[in-house]
Amino acid sequence: MQAPVSRLDHLTFKGNLRESRYGWLRLTPAYSVHAVSALLEENWRPGTAVLDPFCGTGTTALVCAERGIECDTTDINPFLLWLATAKTRSYSRASVEAFRGAAERVARAIAVRNGEPGWVPALHQIEKWWSPATLGALGRAMAAIRRSESIKPPSANLLRVAFCRTMIAHAHVSFGHQSMSFKKAERRANRREEVLSSWRQSVSAIADAAATPIQKRPRAILCDARELGRELEPKRYGCVITSPPYPNRMSYIRELRPYMYWLGHLSDGRQAGELDWQAIGGTWGCATSNVAKWTPTKPVKVPFAGFRKIVDRITAKSPVLGRYVEKYFYDMLHHTESLVAVVAPGGSVHYIVGNSKFYDVLLPVEAIYAAMFEQAGFERVEVKTLRKRTSKKELYEFVVSAKKPGRDR
Repeated sequence: MQAPVSRLDHLTFKGNLRESRYGWLRLTPAYSVHAVSALLEENWRPGTAVLDPFCGTGTTALVCAERGIECDTTDINPFLLWLATAKTRSYSRASVEAFRGAAERVARAIAVRNGEPGWVPALHQIEKWWSPATLGALGRAMAAIRRSESIKPPSANLLRVAFCRTMIAHAHVSFGHQSMSFKKAERRANRREEVLSSWRQSVSAIADAAATPIQKRPRAILCDARELGRELEPKRYGCVITSPPYPNRMSYIRELRPYMYWLGHLSDGRQAGELDWQAIGGTWGCATSNVAKWTPTKPVKVPFAGFRKIVDRITAKSPVLGRYVEKYFYDMLHHTESLVAVVAPGGSVHYIVGNSKFYDVLLPVEAIYAAMFEQAGFERVEVKTLRKRTSKKELYEFVVSAKKPGRDR
């Protein structure tokens, strides 16, 4: 049964302070460190491990790392696992100083007037993202970072975080809406100087945050959320805190393209589409055509009264969107079935989800998740409203919680 708006309604991603590790990169998958902290304080039992099966930017893992709580986080996207690993590891004073030294060499490369463009990725229509002068400065920066591979991985990771932060600060994109959009390019002459200024600011902020202590380093594991049992131990986790992809047809690969191309996780559009197709809820590139052709391998009934009617109403407006919604919950059913096996008896799960609207059809995502948890064998299922999400009055963010039967360990 859904409760009224909870005391957590103020907890959004805006609480992830820019100058902390949480704010190293502003990515769409981010959610609130304060919400995670509150859920841990209320539900984690000492001596048990925490799981986040949808890694995102590593928020759950970092909250646990700072508190000395054992945590595993998984994802199918290697870039997100890399970012979570970079944010949650301990950095010695020597590592931070090596980072500062290498960063100064990168700064000198950026400052070269009329220098060679360096290395740039094969991102489609890259000129839409950055002006020629900015792209030249970024290319020289990345070439210098690649030449710094002799420094140890912790410092090299910090260089890449600083690059990502600088790169996105000068991209012709806006994150003021639900998903990234291009904005009109500004005409300025001194792009090289601006990139250099951003680089120095990012290096300073990252070095300061990297010096903060980490109590226990989490594990970041490449894993399909529909098959958790392949990589994770059974009955291991006493608490699960996560935020899965929302069924709103927003492609996380699309949002993450600039980072993934620059860091070498993607090399062409086909590869991007294939990775999005492997992920739950993906709709970028070839994933869209794959969704349109998709049929379930076996009959699966989503355990929510009226689900079929909702899908049919969406299908009447757009067959591909109807198929998309059906596949999303088909995949999530497989996820919840695999989830129950890795949660310890008495363990709790907490999923931050958002409802969606397709045309005039409201998709009650929180209620469907609650029904899937019950079907998977969880009990004491509860839905709390966290906050209003957008200008659309019907769209909210919720926490869906449940417990696995059995005694606490």
